[in-house]
Amino acid sequence: MAQSKGTVVLAYSGGLDTSCILVWLKEQGYDVVAYLANIGQKEDFEAARKKALALGAKKVYIEDVSREFVEQFIWPAVQANALYEDRYLLGTALARPCIARRLVEIAQREGAQHVAHGATGKGNDQVRFELSCYALCPKIKKHGIPVPVTPKTPWSMDENLMHISYEAGILENPKNQAPPGLYTKTCDPANSPDTPDVLEIQFERGVPVKVTNTGDGATRSSALELFVYLNDIAGKHGVGRIDIVENRFVGMKSRGIYETPAGTILYHAHLDIEAFTMDREVRKIKQGLSLKFSELVYNGFWHSPECEFLRECIGHSQEPVEGTVRLSVFKGHVYILGRESPRSLYNEELVSMNVQGDYEPADATGFININSLRLKEYHRLQSKVTVKQDE
Repeated sequence: MAQSKGTVVLAYSGGLDTSCILVWLKEQGYDVVAYLANIGQKEDFEAARKKALALGAKKVYIEDVSREFVEQFIWPAVQANALYEDRYLLGTALARPCIARRLVEIAQREGAQHVAHGATGKGNDQVRFELSCYALCPKIKKHGIPVPVTPKTPWSMDENLMHISYEAGILENPKNQAPPGLYTKTCDPANSPDTPDVLEIQFERGVPVKVTNTGDGATRSSALELFVYLNDIAGKHGVGRIDIVENRFVGMKSRGIYETPAGTILYHAHLDIEAFTMDREVRKIKQGLSLKFSELVYNGFWHSPECEFLRECIGHSQEPVEGTVRLSVFKGHVYILGRESPRSLYNEELVSMNVQGDYEPADATGFININSLRLKEYHRLQSKVTVKQDE
């Protein structure tokens, strides 16, 4: 019997790609430990376990990382108002470092010399997986074997608790509309209920800690239950669909369709309570940090020193972000209805048109004069330049 080349821990999904890789690794002489992350996807985990064992895996780990995914990855993204290229809420990008962290832990537990994944060589995920693995275990070795989408699977799907993505296959022509029946997390807004759900979402330090449905009084407060509940409400009303062309880190544009139900609600709610409670100049700086954070997460640098630094900075900025946002979820949209906070910087008396308050309107004259000076000088110079050009 040939001597084993060592142990490989394979990030296994139960699908075609990683099943082929499992068999291939066995054929190459490796002992394979399969690791299946439960990150909120709809999956028959026991069937996947039996399949991996039948294909030759010597051991199968099924690890439920849903709670840590919400608390340690999704919540920092909510605090950041993270958006890649103004639209993508980073559902897959946030999941990869969470999965990779446990992949490395299992490899170390098993004394494995290698880890493997099934990410395609043209996408972002192989970068995300491998950068995370190198950061967490610098001496680990990787096997990334790309397997193409077959004609039997007309598009590629990736699901987790935060979102589901659809790309490749028949979706590669960006002018074609997504086919009917593609969406699985959200209903068609045209067929959604004719009565909205009105929710109150309470935040502490920029993190949602409680959601209340004002219609039926339902409440959720644990991180995982709260997020699952918002997924259900948003999905029922068709909230969270986007169809975009984005720039992959590896240098090409790709068409992606995403459903991010709960993430969309929380993006709008957090954006509102943050604007209500955060100083204007701090928020300007924080917006720049959020832009960089989103880029780093998308590109696979969650476990980098710069991303750790940004998470610390953004987390510190969230200290005053406390209060409750009232919103309506209806026909594919999230509508903000009101907000309140003990840390509010909104002064109703100061802003009122009917009460003078601690503000002297005459002071505005000097303020305007100072700010208009630069504009006057600019246009005076422009008029001189124009005259000279006409001569």
